[in-house]
Amino acid sequence: MKKPAILLLLAFTISACQQQNTSNTAASENTQVDPATAPVFSFEKETYDFSEITEGEQVSYDFTFTNTGKSPLIISNASATCGCTVPEYPNQPIAPGEKGTIHVVFNSTGKSGMQNKVVTLTANTTTGSHELHVVGNVKPKINP
Repeated sequence: MKKPAILLLLAFTISACQQQNTSNTAASENTQVDPATAPVFSFEKETYDFSEITEGEQVSYDFTFTNTGKSPLIISNASATCGCTVPEYPNQPIAPGEKGTIHVVFNSTGKSGMQNKVVTLTANTTTGSHELHVVGNVKPKINP
């Protein structure tokens, strides 16, 4: 007598999980960005070449962009390939036609040779992310 009750409970649990997964899938599909009205990053420059610096020096650059889309651009995160590169991004939405800046600082301490540091922006664009690059050569520090 206990077996039918357990089977019924198990069937109900599986059915509820399937319905929840269907709901979650539908909710995530509703968050997709409409390409016709989506915000768009238009950067003046996507790669900054600091040329050559000596190990231990810091360089910074402001990547300037315009939202050329039709809705506010919201940047939710900016991350770099390592802790030596620190990006700062606007916390407020950027309206269509307005400009914004991503400030990036690269600290060359402990680095040498050619560098290509990638900053990944997460935003409400059709692709969901955008990459910027800080590149150049770090010469070894000469100790006197």
